[in-house]
Formats: sequence, structure tokens, C-alpha cells
Amino acid sequence: MTSGNKHENATLDDLRLILAPAIAQAAIFDGWSEASLLAAAEAESIDPGVAKLAFPEVGLGGRAMAMILAWIAHVDARMEAHFADGRLDNMKIRDRIRELIAFRLDAAKGLEEALSRALAIQAMPQNVTRSLKSGWSSADAMWRLAGDTATDYNHYTKRAILGSIYAATLAVFVGDDSEGKADTMAFLDRRIEGIMRFEKTKAQLFQQREHFDIARFLGRLRYPQA
Repeated sequence: MTSGNKHENATLDDLRLILAPAIAQAAIFDGWSEASLLAAAEAESIDPGVAKLAFPEVGLGGRAMAMILAWIAHVDARMEAHFADGRLDNMKIRDRIRELIAFRLDAAKGLEEALSRALAIQAMPQNVTRSLKSGWSSADAMWRLAGDTATDYNHYTKRAILGSIYAATLAVFVGDDSEGKADTMAFLDRRIEGIMRFEKTKAQLFQQREHFDIARFLGRLRYPQA
């Protein structure tokens, strides 16, 4: 797309991912604005006009939402590349989920102000639907890396629950001044423990249902034991 530099063969989709981390860095001071986009374009030696073309002002949520979604997609891609080597394989499921979320939180360290502004923009009524879809996509990526292969309703409940936990953890993260974000990690550990208890209880309930004999039950109703 741009001539004379390392990004000359990049598509607009490529450029969005290339620019996203630099935009997030600039957004600490200038928010998710055109100024941040231009600063990122300069940092990456990308023509400003091409950068604007990658993030047009039109569309639901406008340029700000497009830049935020690109940043999230960038983190998703980094996460998938980081864990593609199977390093999670020998961990318990709760530890896999913790590692995945911890990676995402580490990617946002030092960018708390940019993240806080992004969360505020995502919470705007016109942006909620796209924000939920993005959160679902990130949760799906985490579950797939964690080895989940569910295709029934569990596929949906797991992603909905993880998405809500991740969102709540981000809200704690942005205001956490504890050393090493210890308060955030403690919050996350409690929420993951809650998931594990829920999954265990759900499994027990379904096991009971599998052993339930409807014919025998109806027979007892008709011919109660003395």
C-alpha cells in the first residue's frame, strides 16, 4: 500500500493490525482520536492518508471504535501466536484460562489510560453490539486455546461466562494500583474458581438427569409404594 517502506505490500486489514499498538500507545495522551492515528502512522512510517483510509470516520462507532477493535484483534493475534506451541497442554483448565487472561492483561500494562478510554467508548449505546461481538470473539479464542471442543449449548455458555469475567477483570485492572496488579489477579482467581464450581455443579446435575428413568418415575406416581 505504501511505497518505499516495509509496509508497501500490506493490505488495509494488515495496516489496521500494524497500527493498532502504536495507536493504543498514543491514546494514553490523545484518546482514540485522529491525532493518535496520525502519531501511529508517523511511528510506523505509513502515509497518513493511507492510515486514515484504514480507519475511516464513517460506520457504526466511527474511527474510534474501529481503532479499538483493531487493538483487540491485535491482542487476539498475539495471544494465539504466543500459545500456539502447546505450552498450555499439561495445565489444568483453570490454569489455562488464568494464563490466557494474564497474557492479555500483561499486553495492556502501561496502557491503562488508553484502556479506560476504550472501555468508555465501547460502553456507549451505539457501540454495545459491536463490543459484545468483539468480547465473544476474544472469549472464543481463549476457550479454543484452552482446548475446549464443545459444540452443544456449553459452547455458548462457556463463552458468555468467560466474556463477562474478562470484562469485569478489565474494569478492575484499569484502576488497580497494587503491586504487580495483585488485586486484579486475586479478583480473577476468585472468578475462575466460580466458573469451576459452576461447571462441576452443572456436570453433576446432568449426570443425575442421565440416570433419571422417566418410565420408572411415572410408574411410581401411578403405583406408589406402600
